[in-house]
Amino acid sequence: MALLFHSVIFAVTGTPGTGKSTACALLKNVEVVHLNDLIRDNMEIFEVDEADGCVQVDTDKLQELVGKPEGTVVIEGHLSHLLENDLTIVLRCSPTVMADRLFSRDWPPDKLRENQEAEAVDVILVEAVERGGEVLEIDTTDMTPEEVAAAIESIIAGERAKYRPGDVDWSQEVLGWY
Repeated sequence: MALLFHSVIFAVTGTPGTGKSTACALLKNVEVVHLNDLIRDNMEIFEVDEADGCVQVDTDKLQELVGKPEGTVVIEGHLSHLLENDLTIVLRCSPTVMADRLFSRDWPPDKLRENQEAEAVDVILVEAVERGGEVLEIDTTDMTPEEVAAAIESIIAGERAKYRPGDVDWSQEVLGWY
């Protein structure tokens, strides 16, 4: 009798500053593929936009680099929801808190604002839902990295109900901008 190994791939995604890398670095008993590291190690296959210096990532090429991992794997990165996966976990964070995090990392004001607006209007959540498959979300605004990692681990273990998308809403915060 042949043994069948089933791979389960979890995408952990979100706007920059929501806590993906920090939380995923704390995960235990699961392989984590950090897309930023994979991209950085393979820059020769991607293009850089000379106008803003940003890497233009071809998701087909990125998927080839990731391959078809075996076992339980977390693919972490703000593009992971665009790759093959079994379940997408979108990390969310108050646009104001997220902007503070990016500011502390010396992000340029225009990129900071662009990402703040993307979080405010749910860009990554919408992309993940449109791609199809099961999508969950975690509001990381008031959570420690350890709490976010524990929430991700609970999802991996089978918890789904309390992370269904649709509860995170930044509209009141955004209205305060005007």
